[in-house]
Amino acid sequence: MKRKLLTGIAALLLIGCAEMAQVMEEMNSATGPAPLTNGEVIRGLKEALTVGTNNSTALTSKMDGFYKNPEIFIPFPQEAIKVKEKVEQLGMKSQVDKFVLTMNRAAETASSEAAPIFINAVKEMTIADGFAILRGEDNAATMYLKNKTSAQLKTKFNPVVKNAIDKVEVTKYWNPVITTYNKIPLIEKQNPNLEDYITTKAMDGLFIMIEKEEKKIRKDPIARVSDILKRVFGA
Repeated sequence: MKRKLLTGIAALLLIGCAEMAQVMEEMNSATGPAPLTNGEVIRGLKEALTVGTNNSTALTSKMDGFYKNPEIFIPFPQEAIKVKEKVEQLGMKSQVDKFVLTMNRAAETASSEAAPIFINAVKEMTIADGFAILRGEDNAATMYLKNKTSAQLKTKFNPVVKNAIDKVEVTKYWNPVITTYNKIPLIEKQNPNLEDYITTKAMDGLFIMIEKEEKKIRKDPIARVSDILKRVFGA
């Protein structure tokens, strides 16, 4: 009789434990994952921008990264479009084409040095910035980076572009084109600032590609290549 009583008590205890475990499991599933901490948000967003800038500069700095990408291709300067039209009429289309190619090559060359500039700019992100970006539009992180750093980036990026211009000999193809145009009688002389033009277009192109990477991370689980990205953007 005593043995049966003990067996019955043990059975009741096991049933109680099983029910308790089920209740705990249901409570955990109902409450979901723990809320994101401030540290996780900042780490996740910084990593997203780091991944985005690294991927973007890798794409833009390779051969034809700008030249054969219609989204960021750098065209003949719009303010000098009359130059293009006139000198092409004078039989200089090949020189114009070479000039456009070398401009894009300059942007590709400069892009190879852009990643550290962008990454350093991310370090000043605050907790308030982080939560605003997380809850913002699909390009909120990119716009934050652009708004906060464009002036500084341009200052740092301009000499890189200048070196790239010299390396791929942009002016070698530009000077004959602009010289021929400016010799036309009664024409308004033109000579746009190529360094500023290419710098601006190169930066615009990089931000376009970074924005694409950000949207990919936000929307595509496969693009979340680390645990912190999965935690922050999968929440």
